[in-house]
Amino acid sequence: MTVRSFFSGLWRGLDGLRKALHLILLLILFGVVIGVLRGSVPRIPSKAALLLVPEGQLVEQLSGDPLERALQETRGETHRETLLWDLTDSIRAAAADPRIPAIALDLEKFDGGTQPTLEELASALREFRAAGKKVIAYGAELTQERYYLASQADELLLDPMGFVLIDGYDRYRMYLKDALDKLAVDINVFRVGAFKSAVETFTRNNMSAEDREESRVYLTALWNSYQGAVTRARKLQSDALAQYVGSLSKTVPAAGGDAARVALQAGLVTALKTRLEFEQRLVALVGKDDNNESFKAVSLDDYARYARAQKKLKSDGKPRVGVIIAEGEILDGEQPPGTIGGESLAKLIRQARTDKDVKAVVLRVDSPGGSVLASEQIYRELVALRGAGKPVVVSMSGYAASGGYYISAPADEIWASPATITGSIGIFAIIPTIDRTLGKVGVSVDGVGTTPLSGALRLDRPLGEEARTLLQSTVSRGYDEFLERVASGRKKTREEVDKVGQGRVWAGSDAHQLGLVDQLGSFNDATHAAARRAKLTDYALEFIEPELTWAQALVMQLRSRVSALVLGMSPGQAALAQLAQRLDPVTREAQRLARFSAPDRLYAYCFCELSP
Repeated sequence: MTVRSFFSGLWRGLDGLRKALHLILLLILFGVVIGVLRGSVPRIPSKAALLLVPEGQLVEQLSGDPLERALQETRGETHRETLLWDLTDSIRAAAADPRIPAIALDLEKFDGGTQPTLEELASALREFRAAGKKVIAYGAELTQERYYLASQADELLLDPMGFVLIDGYDRYRMYLKDALDKLAVDINVFRVGAFKSAVETFTRNNMSAEDREESRVYLTALWNSYQGAVTRARKLQSDALAQYVGSLSKTVPAAGGDAARVALQAGLVTALKTRLEFEQRLVALVGKDDNNESFKAVSLDDYARYARAQKKLKSDGKPRVGVIIAEGEILDGEQPPGTIGGESLAKLIRQARTDKDVKAVVLRVDSPGGSVLASEQIYRELVALRGAGKPVVVSMSGYAASGGYYISAPADEIWASPATITGSIGIFAIIPTIDRTLGKVGVSVDGVGTTPLSGALRLDRPLGEEARTLLQSTVSRGYDEFLERVASGRKKTREEVDKVGQGRVWAGSDAHQLGLVDQLGSFNDATHAAARRAKLTDYALEFIEPELTWAQALVMQLRSRVSALVLGMSPGQAALAQLAQRLDPVTREAQRLARFSAPDRLYAYCFCELSP
């Protein structure tokens, strides 16, 4: 009895300890959650500068699953990203906030973005200045895209050891034909359109005359747009940038290599100042921080949470203009953010159609295209949305080409930036075959089939004539369907669309003249147009996105605090990982070929990336 009592008491003690430990663990987790939630309601100082330090690429939709993105960032597997809307919403909220008399713009971690996204941000900065407030920008290495933003500041401070490097736009591609020939890989191409150069990276060893012609036209349009935006902001002569770039090889050596002094003399910057002097200038505007070390500032992360909370309060009970972001390549099925899935985007459009509070929709397109089947799936949902009586306005960002134009075609109105890359109305299919490659190592393929098409689309057999005829006819029909979609949406004849189609790429300014877009303007212009069509005067914007689970939302709050501790990477390791990404273009092309070489798929894709 004594022994039994002993073990019974021991068990009760251990069980009590287990429960106590569980309680402590729950309290710790509860404390973490409370800490995160408390951190999501930031306190804004009574007077401070809004500190903007955009990192990585400027994007309109953060790419990937939240948890995967957090883990990948700590391993250096993806470039860091800054969400455009966090910046613009924060800047516009700060313009009306008496506690924020200035913006401190630090561009040293910024990798860039397309010209239309840069202009969206620049427009918000101009609104802030129009409210009588100051924008102070600092940089040491002001490359082309950094300078576009920096030029919008009241005071642009360049480090005395720095430079302003503007080199215009170019389009140079890797051509893989000779490499593929050496590997005995046959690239079978089926396309429609004299200008459809998407496949030429695999079939040629140089740029075709058609590609050279169209590229020169739209690159010139983008360069003219860039010069106009910057010279207006800095109050320079219209040819000031062209003269600056054209004479750098002479002016910098003449100045003893002092590139910063040359930029100052050309009027591109306000003054040459160190980072410490930049901080001292902000101290004069907003005072010192609590540690008496620098200027008093509120970070973008903190202020964006405040701006979102204020925006939500003001929008409660109002009718909505829904905003759906279509950013990235168009692929079949469900895809994560940063890529357009035919199924996943169609679901969001359907959600907008069935939501009685959403009265109109703006589809923000930033895509070079992709799968025709996925594009058609999205197209049909947009037609159904219009059929439900809800206006659809497309706002084109950096790219709305090929499949990106396909999904834009059914809109009531299409708005674009002058620097949007659009058009590329054309279709292609591409199938690599490796029978000769296998033959080099003594592997052969033989057998029998029940029909002429049996085994005809195997990658390890040469493509037969029956399969070629079938594929080319399918591509031709796909192009005809594309023309019909555009003709119907743009209220043009098939012949009119074909004349400006043929796979040709256009800048937004030229596309407007050709009738491929209705208006030139900003994202805000497009949202106002959608509201007018829905006869709304007092409304709120609502970004329609896949809902985050509770766990994903928590991860978004915790990622910067926890993931770095768990999977931290040294700066040297992160730099090496990013360098490996930049130096692996052949792998990127091979991955793209793999995505766009399914034998039963057609693609409308524009290989029109730019190098600023």
